[in-house]
Amino acid sequence: MKWRSLDESTPEADPRPLCEILAERKDLIERYVPAETRAAYARVVAELRNRHLAENTLRVGQKVAAFELQDHNGKSVSSAELLEKGRLVLFFIRGRWCPFCVGQTEAMSLIARQITGAGASLVAISPQTVKQSFFMHDQHKLQFPLLSDPGNQVARQFGLVYRVPAYQQAIYRRVFVNLPLTNGDESWELPIPAAFVADRNGTVLYASANEDYTQRPEPAELLRAVL
Repeated sequence: MKWRSLDESTPEADPRPLCEILAERKDLIERYVPAETRAAYARVVAELRNRHLAENTLRVGQKVAAFELQDHNGKSVSSAELLEKGRLVLFFIRGRWCPFCVGQTEAMSLIARQITGAGASLVAISPQTVKQSFFMHDQHKLQFPLLSDPGNQVARQFGLVYRVPAYQQAIYRRVFVNLPLTNGDESWELPIPAAFVADRNGTVLYASANEDYTQRPEPAELLRAVL
């Protein structure tokens, strides 16, 4: 399943603030997605907030555990090697089927050169398979690696993982969001959206996590944390 990007119909990527892009996509959902489906999505967010999931994720001052994952080309990427080069910007997305994840990755791609120009590395992490990450990277012409996190092992270290409830699984099946195929397992687990900036010693300098999948930090915030 693909989310068609604005970049596919216009020659330039969308330069607007990310909050405006996501608000526009949220408005489209309000207009075209049935009320009962939207209510179920809101219920999931409320339940995650009741569990205080975002409050228990990795915080500023804590250390990022070392990890090694495959990128969209199947190449092994080590956090230790990235941190040897400088600061590390990493953010967690749900997958290529999520319009808000697509909007965020495209917005981050616009500042990728500024991040690397500052001596830092930028990666995105999702539970989708390497094949799905390749499709996403190719379709949206992203300027940074997409790392595949099988079983959400790394996301779990950051405290981000939840299991999609049965009532939302039923909705996803109806709209052809096939997580077992996309993620390569039957866990029905996803990370809540989150972004982090780590110093060269792995210490978290910036942390943002939100149970609401429609809310993401502005790329400029992450760039400021790098600089």
